[in-house]
Amino acid sequence: MSKKPNPELVEDENPEWTAEDFAKAGPASEVLPTIFGEQVAKNMLKPRGRPRAEFPKERINIRLSHEVVEHFKSAGEGWQTRIDTALRQFIAEHPSAH
Repeated sequence: MSKKPNPELVEDENPEWTAEDFAKAGPASEVLPTIFGEQVAKNMLKPRGRPRAEFPKERINIRLSHEVVEHFKSAGEGWQTRIDTALRQFIAEHPSAH
């Protein structure tokens, strides 16, 4: 088993920052282009993950009959999406129902 790292060990390649280091620091959006160039910095700074939907789905609690839940769950993953699709279809077929 390896030994636990010594938290007091000072690394030569990555020393603890001084007040001067913090004073010289700047936002990544300003510093990265000077180090890596505009295009690489732009790629590094772009948001990660799935883009936000214009109209994101809402998380709600709803009580459904056991038969409805079992029917949709029996087809496997995506059962909540299938319920959403069925409800959207109902809305399309019954536009005046409120």
